Amino acid sequence: METRSAKRKKYWSEGENGIDRISDLPDVVLHQILFHLPIKSIAQTSVLSKRWRSLWSSFPDLDFTSINPIGVASTNAPNTKSSIKNKRLLLCPHSFSVKRLDFISQVLAFRDKQSDLRILRFRAPLSFSRLNGLIRLAVRQNVQELDVEVATDDYFNFPRSVLTSESLRVFKLRSRYPGFRLLPPSVMKGGFQSLHTLSLSLVILYDQPTLSDLFTDSSFPRLKKLNLDACFGLKQLKVSCLALEEFTLENCFQLHGLDVSGAKLKTLQVASCFDAYCDKSWVKINAPSLRVMVWEYNAITENSSLENLVSAHEASIGFFVLNEDFSVTKLRSVSNLLSALSRLHTLTLEGQCVEVLSSRNYIANLMHPFDQLKSLELQTGFNKHNLPGLAYLFKCSPALHTLILKILNDYKIEQRKWNKDLWDMPSSEEQFWESQSQALKPLLNNLSVVKIHGFLECENEVSLAKFLLKHGKALQEITLFSGHCNYRDYLRRQKIRSQLMGFSRASSNAKIEFL
Repeated sequence: METRSAKRKKYWSEGENGIDRISDLPDVVLHQILFHLPIKSIAQTSVLSKRWRSLWSSFPDLDFTSINPIGVASTNAPNTKSSIKNKRLLLCPHSFSVKRLDFISQVLAFRDKQSDLRILRFRAPLSFSRLNGLIRLAVRQNVQELDVEVATDDYFNFPRSVLTSESLRVFKLRSRYPGFRLLPPSVMKGGFQSLHTLSLSLVILYDQPTLSDLFTDSSFPRLKKLNLDACFGLKQLKVSCLALEEFTLENCFQLHGLDVSGAKLKTLQVASCFDAYCDKSWVKINAPSLRVMVWEYNAITENSSLENLVSAHEASIGFFVLNEDFSVTKLRSVSNLLSALSRLHTLTLEGQCVEVLSSRNYIANLMHPFDQLKSLELQTGFNKHNLPGLAYLFKCSPALHTLILKILNDYKIEQRKWNKDLWDMPSSEEQFWESQSQALKPLLNNLSVVKIHGFLECENEVSLAKFLLKHGKALQEITLFSGHCNYRDYLRRQKIRSQLMGFSRASSNAKIEFL
């Protein structure tokens, strides 16, 4: 009697009419179909026939990340024999890791030597010797993309076998703990001639704090994407690869100086970098093709020199300010950075940008206006101390079409709630905005859409909404996102809403909406 397992194999290989149509498909098509399955399911197809065994041995895309990735364990499985076995393995992670690595090693060892390896991805806790062995096996099979995430017992050195690979196009190495060291510069500069993408995370650089001659055109002639994360000990970095299009630098808290140049660089992202205690920090950027720039939660450098950003279209800027250090030198540095981005069409200011611009020292460091800016998003705490910074940004954005204001609750101080009619004696906030009406006339003649998130009906917020409704000649819609409130606040909120709606009908054609 034919078993269910035999029937399934027969149906898979022969179909309903007894004709094996699937196996007749070209290898490249079947490999593409198998690519969407977990690695263990792909391996199981090898028992179907010699044809499928050959497909498995020549399969070019080996992704082992579905086999219990680092830090992932299933604890909700039923108490079957299989799950009990898995739980025992979890109690002995070293044993489980060895079994997993043995599986990866066996797959690499028994692959068809005539078939090149396109992709190899794995996540595992392992020793440096094991890591080196797996990478060497992959390099011998002409791997094109190598994506590795490891946790080791001790620091390890950058795998030397990667340097000489002529087939490798993408290399990603992430250390969970404790990190890895780069090889000596004289060795590192001799490889990477074919690499298109490089991503390194948790690099220990206390012995090499300056990387000024590694990321050059001679070392990386074809590099298009570079991602460096958590480079501990790195103090100075220079990147000048002519083919580079995307560069990301994150979590380099000890950085003193950054020099980036590239004729083809289109996207630059720098986040959580620079030593806030360094009094000689600097940044230099020269990128005529740059389109998108993300500069978030970085300490303010003493000197900023950004040149030739003539193609910049979109940017997100945010600073980490230590103890409200608004020295004249650092404010001039902020001004230089923002002035270099004056051709932007879309700008987001995060962190403490508005607070920096509201500093009384900033008036001596005026930045260039954003004459082409169409969309401005501000994330800030909304209090009276920030009003000068907001007004200054509005003055510098004469052609603005869309204003998005996100009021951060973390910054909120105890503010006076609006508890009067909109036609009563104006408050000090209202008087401030009225005093700016003439200077803000270009903005008010173009501003069409306003969205205020975190609108809690405080005097500052209502005063701004009232001012825009009164003077916004081109204003079409204003949306106020207020969130939840208790019953007492709900009654007060309804009163304010009815007042604003009435004020809108009396002084503006704009549509006002509360969400």
